[in-house]
Amino acid sequence: MLPLAIVITWPETPIAILITLVVAIAGRWLLLRAIKRGSDLAVSRANQRRADQGTGDVALYAVRHVARAATMGSLLRSVTNAAISVLAVLTIMAILNIPLTPILASAGVGGVALGFGAQSLVKDYLSGIFMIVEDQYGVGDLVDLGEASGTIEDVGLRVTRLRDGSGQVWYIRNGEIVRVGNQSQGWSTATVDIPVDSSEDSVRVIEVITSVCADVHADPEWAAVLLEVPKVVGVQSVEAGRMTIRTIAKTQPNQHFGVQRALLDRQLHALKEAGIKGPRVMHSPPPSL
Repeated sequence: MLPLAIVITWPETPIAILITLVVAIAGRWLLLRAIKRGSDLAVSRANQRRADQGTGDVALYAVRHVARAATMGSLLRSVTNAAISVLAVLTIMAILNIPLTPILASAGVGGVALGFGAQSLVKDYLSGIFMIVEDQYGVGDLVDLGEASGTIEDVGLRVTRLRDGSGQVWYIRNGEIVRVGNQSQGWSTATVDIPVDSSEDSVRVIEVITSVCADVHADPEWAAVLLEVPKVVGVQSVEAGRMTIRTIAKTQPNQHFGVQRALLDRQLHALKEAGIKGPRVMHSPPPSL
């Protein structure tokens, strides 16, 4: 008959178990407190950085960073609870003289098998964690993820959900995302190209367009959207009968489409009132017989 593996010595064994539980509870409390303080500090620093830069809606980004910190805090708390629980159980088993070698060997074999069988799942979760930590994108951002482009509706640890311009919803595994193009971080850029006749005086055209940019920036409707006065960068291209003048404007995230339409409409009217002609239509010669 095999001897009983569990060895209990009174009162040393109960005292050792009690000390282990107290240390585990105290360690858990300290780690969870540190996680909460770290999350709060990360949110406050991010909000302060946004306020110092003067880019974007600080309140909007505050909500976003709070959500990101809450997600990471929840993940770290779960990992902390699991790790401390496992360590406490193993320590108590060692105190009771229970052999740990078979258990650790079985856990190692099971972990290897689980790792081979769930490689893609682990890859998805790790990618999701780094995406959230690095703040690559958030809910409401307009992004290009390679296979699909659209507005982010949900960011999870395993799957990202976005809706494209046609209204179709895409579910993309985080492990399959190899590049991210974010048009909504900090600000967006509105780009307007105005074509005029190539014979027009470019200096005069730029003066008219510049005055329109100042009027749009002074308009209360767009004052809160524009982060600075739109700039006329100059002649973008010259082709047969056509000269293109480019204007760029820095706007609040995802607000550049409305600014583009407003600038284009006002610039066209101003150029028409100034008597500046549009591009000439170049007729191609008839085909030779």
